[in-house]
Amino acid sequence: MSRYFAVHPSNPQPRLIRQAAEILRDGGVIAYPTDSSYALGCRIGDADAARRIRQIRGVGEGHYLTLVLRDLSEIGHFARLDNWQFRIIRLGTPGSYTFLLPATREVPRRLQHPKRSTVGVRVPAHPVVQALLAELGEPILSSTLILPADDEPLNDADTIRDAIGGQLDLVIDAGACPAEPTTVVDLSVLPAVIVRRGGGDPARLGLEEQDGD
Repeated sequence: MSRYFAVHPSNPQPRLIRQAAEILRDGGVIAYPTDSSYALGCRIGDADAARRIRQIRGVGEGHYLTLVLRDLSEIGHFARLDNWQFRIIRLGTPGSYTFLLPATREVPRRLQHPKRSTVGVRVPAHPVVQALLAELGEPILSSTLILPADDEPLNDADTIRDAIGGQLDLVIDAGACPAEPTTVVDLSVLPAVIVRRGGGDPARLGLEEQDGD
């Protein structure tokens, strides 16, 4: 079974955050809370851990995994941005949005869309994630914690532990999340396209709500 850390949702205990970061550095896969729902996460450079995340989710290699970043300034390291894209992202950062952008060479090919060379990035507004990113010193490669038989993300740490604890190295319990996936916005095309409507309001980005293809 996985380890289980109960952390304060607003002021997470530094000792537990340090231990969580070390588990990630050692190749672990964790379940952790965000401002949208619980997510699965691992280190960006760990191919084996990324495969474990896809196995838990029941998705193939073509499924996007998202780079969860600490702040807006980090996005430019992993994605190419023009001014119009930057303006939209600034309005939704931090927040419950995932942005699809052209990837830079810093992003491993296996994490890019195989045909479009794009990558998903997001900056959550959750103190636990922010503390973990600061301690880790690099992005967390993540996927919304939706199990293969489910349509909605899991939102309770005890349920997560009971359902998939044997496949994880750590569950971080900071209480319930909003239980909504992020709003996914494709900024690799102009005009921008809302691919999925989730917790983030498109109006905050100055975009009309529409369905992507």
